[in-house]
Amino acid sequence: RHSGAEETLAAFTAATRIPVASTQAGKGSLRHDHPADVGGIGHTGTATAAELARTADLVIGVGTRYTDFTTASGTLFENPAVRFLNLNIAGFDAHKLAALPLVADARAGLEALTSALAGRGYRVDPAYETEYTGAKEAWEERVEASFATPDPTARPTQTQVLGLLDSLVTEEDILINAAGSLPGDLHKLWRTRSRDQYHVEYGYSCMGYEIPAAIGVLLATAARPRPRPVWALVGDGTYLMNPTEIVTAVQESLPLKLVILQNHGYASIGGLSEAVGGERFGTAYRHRDPDGGFTGPPLPVDLAANAASLGLRVLRATTVDDLRKALAQARDAEGPTCVYVETETPDTVSGPPPAQAWWDVPVAETASRPAAVKAREEYERQVAARRRHL
Repeated sequence: RHSGAEETLAAFTAATRIPVASTQAGKGSLRHDHPADVGGIGHTGTATAAELARTADLVIGVGTRYTDFTTASGTLFENPAVRFLNLNIAGFDAHKLAALPLVADARAGLEALTSALAGRGYRVDPAYETEYTGAKEAWEERVEASFATPDPTARPTQTQVLGLLDSLVTEEDILINAAGSLPGDLHKLWRTRSRDQYHVEYGYSCMGYEIPAAIGVLLATAARPRPRPVWALVGDGTYLMNPTEIVTAVQESLPLKLVILQNHGYASIGGLSEAVGGERFGTAYRHRDPDGGFTGPPLPVDLAANAASLGLRVLRATTVDDLRKALAQARDAEGPTCVYVETETPDTVSGPPPAQAWWDVPVAETASRPAAVKAREEYERQVAARRRHL
């Protein structure tokens, strides 16, 4: 992206038919419907990309730092014979995973690789191309199932919210997100239509990034005849971190489109807490119970009222049908607008496919609570598969 190498990447894949999986930072380098695009890679990626990574004998990393999510904490690249070729302008990252380093600009490096392979007439085996094409089609069916809204009167799930937005946007729209469970769902499910549509800051999971970032993007597109639709997606308690820049959007009459997904807590951390035996302690918006826990009545939190108090026009949606109409209104709005929706938990209706690759979050080794003991057993099973490629 920083090298303007998207077209060069497309030419490389057209010549070789090598499939392309994207990190969070690289999503959109190829459109979602490009034949070689197999979606996100790593802990938050697709099943297609994960299986290709597990069996690959050669992994070409272009501009990636091989973060913990990308490598599934060192468990993703399982082939005993796997080798790495890293194309990176930073020598430190080019040498990771005992790779053959190609220290160069991404576009110049890809052009050189394409030329060299063309001279040898290289192209992947047709059976391999058929394999990943079929796997991609199967994954798209799972995405469709997650997005499906069979009951228009029901409260939507988070993935159904993304599905309704997916059906509405064009390549002009820009999505901004940074924290909670949304980055994982977006990396796994979102169908990116342009190279700059997917604006997700997940290197540091910066809660509160979305609204100020959306303002910056809106200002960057202000010279256009009509500003591009810019959506700030906020969920999992993120709204509480930095909502006051709404006032700036109102003051400047910026057509910010804010979507607040209210799931009454910190759902991402709640799920992670459960996975490590913490039993979701303190991750829901609830009063304390008599024993000191957090299973009392729900807190009277009204984020829609808060957003309205800062000057936003707020559209409340309680059903799938309400939400579909509210999102369409927000997209056409000329001023700052908020769509507020209370989401259903995915255990009762369609939700996202589970993680396709592991992520190392240590579990207490000496805890005695049954949930923690069970989580530790699973942790030890997973960590045993970690590989150090050096």
